[in-house]
Parts: sequence; C-alpha cells; structure tokens
Amino acid sequence: MSYIGNSPGAGPTNKIEQGNSSVEVIDAGTGRIEFTTDGTKVAEIDASGNMKFDSGYGSAETVYGCRAWVNFNGTGTVAIRDSGNVSSITDNGTGDYTVNFTNPMPDANYSVVGAANINGGGAGYTFNIYNIGTPYTTSSVRVATDARGSSLLDLAYINVAIFR
Repeated sequence: MSYIGNSPGAGPTNKIEQGNSSVEVIDAGTGRIEFTTDGTKVAEIDASGNMKFDSGYGSAETVYGCRAWVNFNGTGTVAIRDSGNVSSITDNGTGDYTVNFTNPMPDANYSVVGAANINGGGAGYTFNIYNIGTPYTTSSVRVATDARGSSLLDLAYINVAIFR
C-alpha cells in the first residue's frame, strides 16, 4: 500500500511506501531523508545535503561525486566529444590543454584523473597532469599528454575527470 501524509489508522507520517520500499524524512528537526528496501537502509541524504548510499559495502557512506569530466580529441582543432560541467578546452600548444569548468569548483583541492591514447585503442602513451606555474584553480585545470615521458604529444583520445 502506498501512502503519503497520514497512513491508515496512524498519526502523521513523513513516509512514502510502495511494497517493501520506502522514503522517509526520519527527523523533521534535522531534515534527514532515508531510503529503505526490505527494512534495510540503502541511501540517505543528511541535513548538510551529503548523499550517502550502500553500494555493497555494508553501510551507507558519503558519496564523493565526479564534479566535471570530459572526453575530447586533442589533435588538430581540439573538439569535445562529450562532457559534464566542462565549458571548453583551451589548446595551449602541442600536448598542452586547459580544461575550463562550466561551474567552478568549491576550491582548488580537487583530484584530477585521466587517460589518453593515440587512436582509441593504442597503447604506450601516458597521461600526465602538471602545473607549470599554473596550479589548479576553481575555474580550470591544465593537463598535458606525452609518449612515455618524452616530449609532449597531441593525442586523439583524452579523458579527464575531476573529483572533490
């Protein structure tokens, strides 16, 4: 049975149920929202807006999401294939790019990860993140690609993800 507000024969509730699953505001004073399945908490949003979920780890813990990502062609005229929270790529020269964010990061203490290769399946190329006098900023991050630590090289498949 589904219900919102007052359940049959009970006082006020802050719960929505369907079958064995429910969404419930646990404590209206703190505003915590809990999601359960078969009586087991599987996710929660706390009063600070932190999302927590159990993805097979035994308890619901805070999720640290990807704040920005991009898949782009770094050869010729740089072109974004697809992205999230990335407004553009600046080509600073051979193998040297700036990833510009649509919405700024809360600070510059984020983690940048990436992968790159020459033809979508080629091996032997590494992706380096560096700052040559350009530290991470809230609006962009500078990345470079090279061939196993040699000189910088434009690559056709470059992927960057920002976590915070």
